[in-house]
Amino acid sequence: MNAPETASIPLDHGQRWRAFWVCVSVAALTILDLSKVNVALPSIENALGAASTELQIVVSGYVLMFGLALVPFGRLGDQRSRRMLFLIGLSLFTLMSVVCALAPTIEVLIAGRLLQGLAAGIQMPQVIGTIQQIFTGKERGRAFGLFGATIGIATAFGPTLGGLMIAAGGDQDGWRWIFWINVPLCLAVLAGVAFILPRTRQSTPGKLQLDPVGLTLFAVMIITLMWPFLFTTGSPDDDPRRWWTLVLFAVFAAGFVAWERRYAASGKAPLVPFGLFRIPSYRNGTLIVTAYFTAIPAMFLLTTLFLQLGVGLAPVFAGMVSIGFAVASAVTSWFGGNLVMRLGRPLVVWGLGIVLVSAVGLAVVAYLAPADVVAYLMAAVMLVAGAGAGLVVAPNQTLTLAEIPTREGGLAGSVGQLGQRIGTAVGSAVALSLFYAAIYRDAAADKHGLDVYHDAYAYGMVAVALFVALAFFLGVVDLASRRRASRRG
Repeated sequence: MNAPETASIPLDHGQRWRAFWVCVSVAALTILDLSKVNVALPSIENALGAASTELQIVVSGYVLMFGLALVPFGRLGDQRSRRMLFLIGLSLFTLMSVVCALAPTIEVLIAGRLLQGLAAGIQMPQVIGTIQQIFTGKERGRAFGLFGATIGIATAFGPTLGGLMIAAGGDQDGWRWIFWINVPLCLAVLAGVAFILPRTRQSTPGKLQLDPVGLTLFAVMIITLMWPFLFTTGSPDDDPRRWWTLVLFAVFAAGFVAWERRYAASGKAPLVPFGLFRIPSYRNGTLIVTAYFTAIPAMFLLTTLFLQLGVGLAPVFAGMVSIGFAVASAVTSWFGGNLVMRLGRPLVVWGLGIVLVSAVGLAVVAYLAPADVVAYLMAAVMLVAGAGAGLVVAPNQTLTLAEIPTREGGLAGSVGQLGQRIGTAVGSAVALSLFYAAIYRDAAADKHGLDVYHDAYAYGMVAVALFVALAFFLGVVDLASRRRASRRG
């Protein structure tokens, strides 16, 4: 028996765009908390006496729960009310923001962040599913262009907002303001969902299908994949036995694939319809965005740490270095969304090339520039990187979902978002591990001062550049396959 379908309710132009801006506001809140907390890690460490592993979980634990929730709630949103899931997710996100702001210990903060990540994972699939459903053709490209601009601004402006909150609240408690600011923002967006978001679907009767066995296998698979990265800090005390969980991941991944295929063959709706990956545009686009998001959040994290710990900038000024990235990516996302239907994959490949050159440029500038001008030069390179980034996310999203049926838009978008979240966790862990491992090594060799952080940043940025290069390679492969298919056609 197939999953119950929902009938779309026709929306006029104004209703579509009102729904879009409500959805984009939800996405911006969700993504902001991926990046603005990074700048607060030194303050949290001082205030709560957190160890490096605990700080890693504050960042990556959010991503883990985010990733776990995406696919099941994407499936649920495709079957039932997206508006209700928006309300549930936003309410939980608001409550957990209060818990994080009031956290007396690092353990309470971690618990709040985990549940905050769950709330984010409830919300985000509804954003992608709604946009995929209500827009078509060139208008969908423009919508995803604006969506990509918003994501770029939220990702890049997060460290600046976090730094401003720390400056306003002081070194000891300023990090709490990062979570307090969520409360009025969430309440405003909740009002938008409740009173502005139009109904986009009419539910039809049918039995809810969520595949509980598949859901359990999926959860264990994701946890065993991300677990060793959650506890990778670069410290000599890192337990190497954590990597054995990847063997469990391989076992549960095989079991999940086998179960889902059997479940689909019985006529039921699987948690992840693997048939989606037989669509080249979807498969290649998902791989590209996964590799890309393995690099970009790590790049922001490394840059803010280098500028705070190495150069000695205040958090607010370290965060401001990424403002140019936000502005440039917003502008080029808009143009990219409008051009993608005409230019296609080459647009994404060019964007990835610019980001790759910029990642190398950041490492070179950090290593060679004097301390008094390094932040300004890094800001200039970030501006160029943002121009390239805007040609990646939104156009790639449009190309990835171009051949996906509307009724599966939420789930398809969720799988892509899952790739982004796994990439974020893996990339951040690898980059932080290299960064701190270099610091520990140089300290043991009696190196001191900025030279230590030069080495640490350079090692971390090597990983960032390699992940961007992988995304670039995947883009070139996809472009070549499209051209071959075009010649055969």
